[in-house]
Amino acid sequence: MKRISTKNTFFLKKVFPLIWLGLVSFAILRGPKQGARTIAPLVLILPLGILFLVMRRFVWDLADEVYDCGDYLLVKKSGEEDRVDFSNIMNVSTTMMVNPPCITLTLVNAGRFGREVVFSPVRRFNLNPFAKDEVAADLMTRAYDARVRR
Repeated sequence: MKRISTKNTFFLKKVFPLIWLGLVSFAILRGPKQGARTIAPLVLILPLGILFLVMRRFVWDLADEVYDCGDYLLVKKSGEEDRVDFSNIMNVSTTMMVNPPCITLTLVNAGRFGREVVFSPVRRFNLNPFAKDEVAADLMTRAYDARVRR
C-alpha cells in the first residue's frame, strides 16, 4: 500500500484557514488604532468571503489520504474509508499551476464520498510548471486498462 496523496492536507484544511482568519482579525482590530474611527463592512466581508470561496473550491473537498493498493485505491476522508476500484474510475483530471495541485477522479458509480474524489498528490520537485503529473498519468493508464479488461 503506497500513499499517493500529500501529507500537507491537514495543514491546508485546518491550519491555513486559522492563519488567514488570524491575519484578517489582526488587520481589523488594528484599524481603529491607526486612526480609523469606524470599520467599513466591506473590510470585514471581503477577506472572509475570499477565504470561504477559496477554501470551498480548492481545499475543503480534498480527501485526507489516498493509498494505492494495487487493484484499487483506498480513500480516507473525515474518519471514513472508501474503496475505489480502477474499473469504477471514468475520468482522471489534474490541475496545472494551481496550489494545491489536485487530481479529480470521476467515478462511474458514486461511492461513499460522491461521484468525484479529489485529492492533492505527492509531487516531486520539478522546474517545469507544464510537466505532466506522474501520479495522474499512472492512474489514467490503470483506470483505462481496468475498464478495458472488464
